[in-house]
Amino acid sequence: MHSLNLQKENFTEKEKRNIEIIDILRKRGPISRPDISLAMGTNAVTISNYVDDFIKRDLVYEKELDVSEGGRRPVLLDLNPRAGYAIGVGLNLTNMVGLLVDLKGNIITKTQVKRPQVSVKEISECLLEIVREILRRSKSQAEQIKGIGVGVAGLINKKDFTIHWPQKMDHYYTYASVDLPLKSIMEKEFNLPTLIENDATSACFGEHWLNLEQGYKNVLYMFSGVGCGIMLNGEIYRGSSGYAGELSIYNFKEQDLFSCSEGNPCFLKRWEIDLGIVDDLRQRLLADKEKAEEFQKITLDTIDHLDLRSVFLAARSKNQTALDVLNTAGRKLGIKIASLVNLLNPQVVVIGGGFEDAGEEFINKVRETVSDWSFREVTRDLKICYSQLRENAVAIGSASLVLERVFAQI
Repeated sequence: MHSLNLQKENFTEKEKRNIEIIDILRKRGPISRPDISLAMGTNAVTISNYVDDFIKRDLVYEKELDVSEGGRRPVLLDLNPRAGYAIGVGLNLTNMVGLLVDLKGNIITKTQVKRPQVSVKEISECLLEIVREILRRSKSQAEQIKGIGVGVAGLINKKDFTIHWPQKMDHYYTYASVDLPLKSIMEKEFNLPTLIENDATSACFGEHWLNLEQGYKNVLYMFSGVGCGIMLNGEIYRGSSGYAGELSIYNFKEQDLFSCSEGNPCFLKRWEIDLGIVDDLRQRLLADKEKAEEFQKITLDTIDHLDLRSVFLAARSKNQTALDVLNTAGRKLGIKIASLVNLLNPQVVVIGGGFEDAGEEFINKVRETVSDWSFREVTRDLKICYSQLRENAVAIGSASLVLERVFAQI
C-alpha cells in the first residue's frame, strides 16, 4: 500500500508551502515562477527550488514562454493533471456518488446509485461496491491512483475510525457506536490509503477547493439542517476531537418534553435530514383530498411514496402545497443559519446536500429569514448560495482532501 498518510490533521510549514504553490498552479496555471513568488510574497529562489522538485517528480511541467516586457521571457508552469488521481465517494440525501478525479479536480469517471435507506453496514457495502466499479472503469489510471476519500454522516472517531451513526429507534434518534472499521476494510481490499471524513466537512472543503472565489476563507456548508462544514481563516475547522459541525443537542430520554411552539421541532433539537419536508407534505395532503389529487397529477406519486424529488418537481410546476411546504422549511433553515451567522460571521453560506434542486423561492426564503433574524452588520456582505458542485460535492470534497495530502507530502 502507498505510504501516504491521509489522516494527518496538522501540516508542517514545508507541507503548507507545497500546498500553497500547487494550489496557485492548479487555479491560475499556466503561471511563471516570478508570478507565483509575487502571489505568495515569498523569495523567488525559494519558489524555484520547490518548483524544480515538482518538475523532477513530473507533478509540474514547463510550457510555452510568456510574453516578455524586456529581458528573458519567463517560462510558464502548469500542473500535470495526469500525474495522479484520487477516488472520492459521498452520501447525499437521495443518492451515493463515486468519482475518479485528476490532480486539477477534473472528473474522469462517475458512478452513482440511489442512497440505501438501511443500516450503516449495508451502506458501507454499497460504498465498497462503488469503489470497485470506479476501479473497474479506471484501469488505465490504476497505477496513478493515490488514495480513496469517503464522506459519510455521523461522528467519526479519528483514533480508531469507528462511526457513531444516527439511528432512529421508534420515534426518537440515538447515536449507535458502529464497530465497523471502514478504513481498514477499504485499505485491505483496495490496497490504497483511505481517508474517512464527515460528509458536510468534505463538501465544505470541496466547494472551497474547486468552486468558491479565492477570497472566501470563512465558509459554512449547510448539509440540510442536520450538520455543517466549517472553514475558518482558510482552514477546515474540525474541533478538538474532530466532531465539530453537528447542529443539534439531543437527549432521547427527554424527547417528549423537548419541543418548541415556534418552528416545531425546536431549532436546537435534532431535525430529520430532509428538514421534515416530506412529513409536513404528507400531513397536508392527508388533510385535504383535493390537494392530494392535484399533487398526484403532477408527480404521479401517492401519499405513501413521497420523497424530496416529488416535492421539488411539484414546486417547479408551481404547485401551491409544495411551495408552502418549502416556504416553511426555508424559514426554519434560515433561522438556524441566522444563529450560526451571528456566531461565526462567515463570508458565504453554501446550501447543499440535496437541496440544490429546491428552487429559487426556497433559497430566497432562506436569505430573507437570515436577514430578518441576524444582526445587520454580519449579513451586510454575506452571500448565501446553492452548492455549485451539487450532488458531487461530498465525493469531490473527499477526493480533494486526499489530493491535498498528496500535494503536502511530496
